[in-house]
Amino acid sequence: MLIETEPTPNPATLKFLPGRTVMDTGTRDFATPEEAAASPLADALFGLGDVTGVFFGRDFVSVTAAAGVDWRGLKPDVLALLLDHFTANMPLFRPNAGFSVPAPDAEFADDPADADIVEQIKELIETRVRPAVANDGGDIVYRGFDKGKVYLRMQGACAGCPSSSATLKQGIEQLLRHYVPEVTEVRAV
Repeated sequence: MLIETEPTPNPATLKFLPGRTVMDTGTRDFATPEEAAASPLADALFGLGDVTGVFFGRDFVSVTAAAGVDWRGLKPDVLALLLDHFTANMPLFRPNAGFSVPAPDAEFADDPADADIVEQIKELIETRVRPAVANDGGDIVYRGFDKGKVYLRMQGACAGCPSSSATLKQGIEQLLRHYVPEVTEVRAV
């Protein structure tokens, strides 16, 4: 089995492509070792000690290294864990871990009067934004729309990336404002 690696715009994060599906549906972001306990793979990656974030995408795993960590030393250990996990066909999540992939907008209740606007925003995010962000080893999740402001959450390589604010303001905000005039601003949550 060959696992390809790709750099991301976030210098602390590398994208690993095992050549197979990682998540059938949704994505999962682990920002702490406690969150990672739900997944044997994420738990093992955090167990390396120099890992501060793990993100599962459809066909990739993004791993974020701690500040000051040199990827030349960490990359072989990450590759070994990923190779062992995927060649052994181990489960991605522990049974009965009390974990589920949340619905993309389960926490927010948008104003029903904005339903058409919200649908346009979600469509653009799904078809134009998410594929581009996934190419960079991350994901973006719609969180809400209120009085012209769109709230999005960056995940994976995009969370904490030095260029994420530029991506939000100069990329996503401009795109949404162009196609949905009711959008006045995009904010990260």
